[in-house]
Amino acid sequence: MHEDERRTGLGPAFTNLFTANLSSSLGDGIARVAAPLLAARLTDDPLLVAGIAAVALLPWLFLAIPAGVLIDRVDRRRALGVANGVRTLLALALVLLVATGTLTIWWLYVVLFVYGAFETVYDGAIRAVVPSLVGRADLHRANSRIEAGELVVQNFVAAPLTSWLFAAAVVIPLGVNAVVFAVGAVLAFLLPRAAAGDHSTAPSGAPPTAWYRQLVDGFRFIMASRMLRTLWFLSTVTGLCYSAGLATWVLFVLDRLDVPEAWFGTFMLTGALGGILGTVVVGRAKRALGTGTVMAVANLLANLALLAVGVVPTIGVAVAGMVLSSGAVTVWNVLVMSLRQSVIPSRLLGRVHGTWRTLLWGTMPLGSLLGGLLGRVDLVLPMVVGGGVATVAGVVWFRFLRTLPEPEDADVEPGPAPEAETAPGATLPE
Repeated sequence: MHEDERRTGLGPAFTNLFTANLSSSLGDGIARVAAPLLAARLTDDPLLVAGIAAVALLPWLFLAIPAGVLIDRVDRRRALGVANGVRTLLALALVLLVATGTLTIWWLYVVLFVYGAFETVYDGAIRAVVPSLVGRADLHRANSRIEAGELVVQNFVAAPLTSWLFAAAVVIPLGVNAVVFAVGAVLAFLLPRAAAGDHSTAPSGAPPTAWYRQLVDGFRFIMASRMLRTLWFLSTVTGLCYSAGLATWVLFVLDRLDVPEAWFGTFMLTGALGGILGTVVVGRAKRALGTGTVMAVANLLANLALLAVGVVPTIGVAVAGMVLSSGAVTVWNVLVMSLRQSVIPSRLLGRVHGTWRTLLWGTMPLGSLLGGLLGRVDLVLPMVVGGGVATVAGVVWFRFLRTLPEPEDADVEPGPAPEAETAPGATLPE
């Protein structure tokens, strides 16, 4: 039995990682609120302000896979620490630019792109470190706590805190941002040796594999496994539908539901509340019904909830739909992450995660564009079409999802030399 399967508790090492991630999540939350507020002070051009969101997504499209290669080649504690260290310096640079009156929208773009580049490193590393610190049977608990912590800190702490501090003085939230990222960096370096991960890239005595030859390793691994490639495809389709369905959400809430602008932020907290509830129930649901059944039901419920909001556009249905949809999506995220962490060898976690995010998040801007076009016709149409297509996909793949194994029981194949890495149960080509 593998050592990680003998551990039953989450332990002090995970507590360290969880605390470091809470600090980093607070920094992420502050950055996501402060960036558009800064942009609005620098320019009144809607296109330039909208460019903030585009710049934030670009690193995920172009750098997620190289970041995954890096994570699989270096000590993951250093990857976490350096990523947060660079983001600390970026926050301090913004403080200096604001204090000297030299910040422009173009400098803000540059800072956000570099910030996003190191966010891809941090995000991949934090996901790869978790299975090194807890047993496979506890992965769902660990991922639930991480998801819940991120939801609480980013939505209930960072958002209002940043707005209040920003109103007092712009440099205050930026300074706080530098401090919390620095704390996260220090805690990352204090993680035990186990968190470094297995980043071997070649058999003992063989020359190391060139980094550029590893860029397609994640793709090859996913495509060699029917389970992973089906989950990847379904996740991407569903993500595309959701980005389309919620593309004009703010206009739907303000114009169709007549929610006052001052209450929009409070209204959006319903999604965060649903996510937190999802982290609470996922463990009980998994034990009662099994991972596959819970994922199948959660996927279908989330899609039906989005569809219902479009079909019955009332405040009551919108609130209930957001709570149910966000909760079900969170349950899905926790379980699909736990399953991936269980079946992917440690040395490949970074590359597979980067490849997974490149397609999944790379298609979301396209979904937003489609949703915007549908919203020009009618503001309920994005949710009706997005929720409807996602529901059909959920029904088609419902049986497949029910057959998914428990993370703690899934087979993980250590694999031969990296040149022939493949997924569990796959057959190598002759």
